[in-house]
Amino acid sequence: MEHVIRRVRAEEWAKARDLRLEALQDPLAPIAFYESYEQALGKPDSHWQERTSSAAAGVDVVQFVAEAADGRWDGTASVLVEHKGSARIGRPAQVEQTHVVGVFMRQEARGSGLAEGLFRAALEWSWALDSPPVERVRLLFHSDNARAAALYRKVGFVPSGASTPVPDDEMALEYEIRR
Repeated sequence: MEHVIRRVRAEEWAKARDLRLEALQDPLAPIAFYESYEQALGKPDSHWQERTSSAAAGVDVVQFVAEAADGRWDGTASVLVEHKGSARIGRPAQVEQTHVVGVFMRQEARGSGLAEGLFRAALEWSWALDSPPVERVRLLFHSDNARAAALYRKVGFVPSGASTPVPDDEMALEYEIRR
């Protein structure tokens, strides 16, 4: 499979929406995402347009996609900027950091190395931030999501020793990579 890992563009909101809806139908979606398929399906086009436009701008959030030669998207990962003292998900950040969210690979692309490419792009983008510089990249996941834990370890994340409350989950495990 030949793919390009790149940032999403604002005009691609319909493709971004469709991939998110597909992700929310994955068997592990209830423990992988903090949104249900029904919740996402009910959102108007303006929501998806704004979400994708913001991710394309890449100021406080960016979305990467793994695009096949035929234009099909086989995976995605987003990165949120979390400034010290603020929290987008979970506890407030103790340092300047980014947070990888919304990781999804289509079934046929799993095990192909695309997920690693998405994480490489997420980390490169995070480490390039300089106002102020990011000290760590983190992610949260449900303790029952062994598939996610294995991928995160494979790309270099390690347990931070912390857990944090998140929507519809008692506590999520936190993994990190420090600068």
